[in-house]
Order: sequence, then structure tokens, then C-alpha cells
Amino acid sequence: MRLRTLTAWAGALTLSLVTGCAQGDGTGASSGTVTYWLWDANQLPAYQACAKGFEKENPGLTVKISQLGWSDYWTKLTAGFIAGTQPDVFTDHIQKFGQFADLEVLEPLDDLGIEDSDYQPGLAANWIGQDGHRYGSPKDWDTVALFYNKEMAKDAGLTADELDALSWNPEDGGTFEKAVAHLTVDGKGRRGDEPGFDKNDVEVYGLASNGGGYADGQTQWSPFTGSAGWNYTDRARWGTEYQYDSATFQSVVKWYFGLAEKGYMVPFSDYNVQSNQANTQVAAGKAAATFDGAWMISTYAGFKGMEIGSAVTPAGPSGVRATMMNGLADSITKASRNKAGARKWVAYLASDACQTTVGRYGVVFPATPAGTEAAVAAYEKKGLDVSAFTEPVADKKNFRTFSYPITNYAADVTALMQPAMEDIYGGGAPVSGLDETNDQINLILDQ
Repeated sequence: MRLRTLTAWAGALTLSLVTGCAQGDGTGASSGTVTYWLWDANQLPAYQACAKGFEKENPGLTVKISQLGWSDYWTKLTAGFIAGTQPDVFTDHIQKFGQFADLEVLEPLDDLGIEDSDYQPGLAANWIGQDGHRYGSPKDWDTVALFYNKEMAKDAGLTADELDALSWNPEDGGTFEKAVAHLTVDGKGRRGDEPGFDKNDVEVYGLASNGGGYADGQTQWSPFTGSAGWNYTDRARWGTEYQYDSATFQSVVKWYFGLAEKGYMVPFSDYNVQSNQANTQVAAGKAAATFDGAWMISTYAGFKGMEIGSAVTPAGPSGVRATMMNGLADSITKASRNKAGARKWVAYLASDACQTTVGRYGVVFPATPAGTEAAVAAYEKKGLDVSAFTEPVADKKNFRTFSYPITNYAADVTALMQPAMEDIYGGGAPVSGLDETNDQINLILDQ
């Protein structure tokens, strides 16, 4: 019943999108205006600066930028595809790319001369559709690292070098679990690895929580599944089978969420996607450390009265450290009413001229090496060491970077995995239940 409903929904949405595209974008854009959407308010000033540079080089063209919050952004964009009110260009996410490509709402960008070698490794290749056409121009990238409260780490007797050299395994958690346990303190001042520790009365958790991780676990369990050698699907891109039924995956998930059962990680009941994410827990002093993405560097650096450090992800059973390396892109909508202007704007966004401009704002790592260098310099000027995020990209011998799973039906995969992972984290459900969830997902992908 669920499969039939999802398939019917996809078909109906496809028809609606095709109908909507035929109506034009409805934004009132003229031949002299390029409309551009993004969701990150922190990046808005940087792209406003890029727009000025673009307009100077392209007299007669004006870029109109709109910024919306994450949830509103995708809701409005999807509605725009249906109603014909989509922008000319928008910031695209790899998690959404498969669905948009399948619905044929993106304009091919093969003529822009995007070369893999012009950007950080792997970023350009991710935006090639199953039909062999390019639909995204590399914009920026991010990795995941361990943020930690320096004062709490010092009180626990943990040095920066020790936190940068952690390792783990699914049997006893290795030095990573030992560190997290020692950072945990109960209401009577006993640490998680000390006699009498009360897991039901925790004052400070060693590890904050970003929830169950949906289907990707980017800032939750992915550094561990990645360093255990596990892959989301049977192929790096456009896989046809997910592998959540893997014994390796399930052993990692069981151990990871077991940290909460031991009292070392914030329980799922305390997590809230709107008001109490990992960064909020750390800022409030309720957790000593957490995994989070490079896009959050400025947020953690801005905690008042608190000095935050960062460390690389722990080494796993595979012998290497691992982090998801996500990269955003700029895409042109197929129904854009100013495709010529949109192409010029996307080409400019991908150029060193814009990428270095964005990098100098120190809020994100741009996709080109020159843009990345500008960002590193900007962070250093602010007194921030970002090597925990850049080292995995530079050191391929000791680090494994991997992408979001790129498949069709990503929204349906998330819809199935989110409650399954939350049941394991918050309800103590057995990880073996992921076998059935994985079967359901693969049935959908088989359509």
C-alpha cells in the first residue's frame, strides 16, 4: 500500500511539474534580471558582493537575490516548480538533486566548461545526472569534525593532541568512547568512567546530539560508518540498492546509539530540530563535544564566554578517519525566463573571481582551490584553526571522504529511515529492524 501510494504521488508530481514548467516562472523577471535563491543568511553578504562584481562585468544585467530559511526554501522552491514561480538560478543540494533531475526541472549546463580539475576533488562529478548531462556548477564544500569545549576538555585532562588522535571500534568504543565517557559528568561530579556514575542524573554529557541522522547521518554516525568501510549504496553515484541491512552498518549504529544508553550522549528525548540541536546543547554547557559541519564554524566560534576547539574525526576499524564531504552547486531551472543571463551568472559564480570573494568572508569553503585558500586565510585572520576540516581533503592517505548518497527517491528514503533510526536511538528498537526498512527502500528504487 505504501509503495503504491509513493509511486502514484511521484507520478502526479511529475505531471504537475511539467504543467507548471509550461507556464513560465511567474516571477516577473525581465531579460535584464537574473533571479537567484539561497538559504544561508550568513552567505548572503558574500553573494551580494559577487552580484556587484558580476553586474560590473555584465552591463545591463542585474541579479536579484532572495534568501529563505532552510525549510521554507525547499517548500517554496518545490511549489515554484509546480506554479511556475521558480527562480532562474538556485542553490542546489545533492540530497535533492536526484529528485529534481528525475522530474526534469533542471537545465543542462554542459556548455559552461565545468572541469573536475578546476575544483576540489569529486565536487564536479557529483552533479552529472544519469543521462550524462551536467545539472550543477560546484559552489562550495564542507566536511565534519569534532567541536569541543576547551575548558571542559582541560578539566578532564584531555589535550588537543589527544583529541586529535582518537580511534574507535564497535566492540569497546576505543579511545573515543573513553574520552566521551571521561567528559561526561553526573550531578554529583562523578565522571562517566568513574565508580558510582549515575547515568540517570547527568549534568554534562560527553557528546551532544544532532538526532537520529535520517538516512545519511552526516553529523551523527556517518564518520563512524565511513571509517568502518561501509557505503550507503552499491555504487558511488546513482546506486540502485541501499545497504542499511549490512552487518557492519548495524554494528556501528548499535554501538553509536548505545552511547546514549550508557549516559554519555544526550538522549533523543532532549533533542529538538528547531530549538535544541547539538550546537545549542554545547552552547548551554549541557554537552562537552559534538560532531558538526564546517558550515557551523562561525556559530561555535561565536559562543559567548566559551572557547571551542576542533579535532579530526576518530580513526576507525579500516585504519583511516572518515568524513562526509558535501558540496553545494548552483543550478538553472528549466523554465527560467532568462537562460542566457542565468548561464552568465552561474559561470561567474563558479569562477575564481566570485569564489575568492566568497572565501574572503570566512563563512564557507568555496569549491575552487583559490576560493578555499581565501577562506582559510579569512578564518585564520579571525583566529580560527580550521585544519580539522581541510586536512581530510588534502590527506587522502589517512582520510576517507565520501558523498551524500546520490539516488532517486531520496525523499522517500528519508521518510522511511528517519522513524527507523529514531526508534533505535530513542526507543531502543533492535538494529535488525533495518533489514525490513532496507527492503522497503530498495523496492521503491526498483520502480
